[in-house]
Amino acid sequence: MNVIQTTIAERLTLLNSRFSPSLRALRGVPKFGFVYLLQCSSTRFGGGFPKKMAWSLERCNVNLGTGKLGVVRPATEVHAEEAIEALKAGKVIAVPTDTLYGFACDACSTEAVNRIYDIKGRKHTSPLAICVGDVSDIKRFAVTDHLPHGLLDCLLPGPVTVVLRRGESSILEKSLNPGLDSIGIRVPDSNFIRIIARGSRSALALTSANLSGQPSSVSIKDFENLWEHCAYIYDNGELPSGCAGSTVVDLIKAGKYKILRAGSSMEETVAILERHKLVDDGVAS
Repeated sequence: MNVIQTTIAERLTLLNSRFSPSLRALRGVPKFGFVYLLQCSSTRFGGGFPKKMAWSLERCNVNLGTGKLGVVRPATEVHAEEAIEALKAGKVIAVPTDTLYGFACDACSTEAVNRIYDIKGRKHTSPLAICVGDVSDIKRFAVTDHLPHGLLDCLLPGPVTVVLRRGESSILEKSLNPGLDSIGIRVPDSNFIRIIARGSRSALALTSANLSGQPSSVSIKDFENLWEHCAYIYDNGELPSGCAGSTVVDLIKAGKYKILRAGSSMEETVAILERHKLVDDGVAS
């Protein structure tokens, strides 16, 4: 046993001698393992990470390990299980999508959904969309039989919200958007949120990470005043959408579409709809 302890001590000493500047900079940061340190400091440990994911030590040290709300993490797969557990526990998290940062929670948790409304200061009469992990999941929550074959696979994953009728077979809780028989559904082209949506084995209620009526968020700094209300904030740097949300399209009527909100990839979305022989039913005011 003494020989093993001595060997470990010698190796730790060698590691410290090689990386001592970085390790001294991390004094006081919880020990999450060497892999985590690599994620937090790409410049010290050889680069290779995208610039938007080059985390500063200051950002990595936001409430880590304290059990407090408002813990910032990189939006990487290594933290997906943690996010899934938070959702299952009825917590709200902040996540990047392919358009904007959003608040997400378990769509089947009335308490969590109400918490999102409270965080945003949003009227309960304003419906929430849901997010699922894969296009094939949509039929669990809405009616898709009337849609042209392959349409959803062409639109999604991507910056589009499709509005469909729930139908009697939907597994969504009636408490989500009460009084409405339709639901907006997203499958973002963003790996992290899709991983946690799959892992939750449910749908995520999803809305933009901002106070109601305020500008949308393309970086976590844009909604820093709301961090304290989230279990975790997952950072993927500044998003390139330029504050444009998803394009929202009503696909409830067979053979027709209606643009409810013009957003990212609007022209591409319309082109796909018309290629599948859908007719414009008018642009909502």
